[in-house]
Amino acid sequence: MAKKRTKTTLADRADRHQLYELSVQCAEAEIDFVSSTYQTLRNRPARLLREDFCGTANVCCEWVTRNRNNRAVGIDLDDEVLDWGRAHRVAALKPGQQKRLQLIEADVLKAQTEPVDIVSAMNFSYWLFKDRKTLKRYFRRVHKALKDDGILFMDAYGGYDSFREIEESREIDDGAGGFSYIWDQAHFNPIDHHLQCHIHFAFPDGSRLERAFSYDWRLWTLPEIRDLLTEAGFSRVTVYWQGWDEEGEADGEFVPADQGSADAGWICYLTAEK
Repeated sequence: MAKKRTKTTLADRADRHQLYELSVQCAEAEIDFVSSTYQTLRNRPARLLREDFCGTANVCCEWVTRNRNNRAVGIDLDDEVLDWGRAHRVAALKPGQQKRLQLIEADVLKAQTEPVDIVSAMNFSYWLFKDRKTLKRYFRRVHKALKDDGILFMDAYGGYDSFREIEESREIDDGAGGFSYIWDQAHFNPIDHHLQCHIHFAFPDGSRLERAFSYDWRLWTLPEIRDLLTEAGFSRVTVYWQGWDEEGEADGEFVPADQGSADAGWICYLTAEK
């Protein structure tokens, strides 16, 4: 008797790193902001970028394609995601671009690199440091790694929904039937701000990729982050707040701000100047 074939689902065939990039990361917009803001603050172009917690190194790859004088260093502890980035992102670059990009498997608290113009620590990855001592140690390491006029770029999120245990879903058009991105804040402890989150993906055939990514973080507030950056030696810390269009949707434009709106959810950028 012939064995019954098991039909593979869209979730079975999905690549979680590709789904992440489609759902969460826009390397082009990120580099637009980083490069233009550095030019504004320093009146010169940045040329050497270090991406901490670089993941697939998508941002590093975008950086080296922007200018033939741009160089990038990506640092991450996860060899699996670095290997994926080498195979799917770095390999797609031109030979000359590849030579200007270095990926390092290391702990950002210990990694040694030449002095850089920019350190980028995006997608809230620095939230894995859950106590003041360790986060300040990381900021001090970054301060030391920067050139004299270097700048640290980060992002943060907040709002009253960030203190809740909730799921939010968003439809993603990938040009091949689409899928749902699901952000799951599974646990939050208001006493120590311990936050556990997961990313799930759901597909049109009813299949799901559960816990494609999981995060064990501390939800850091902007006053805490700003205070720690100042204590670590940075001379000026600026918050860049996102504006809104006429329909009440985020417009993707981030400007320096001293006041923000008490919204349910917000995302901002921060710069910390050496």
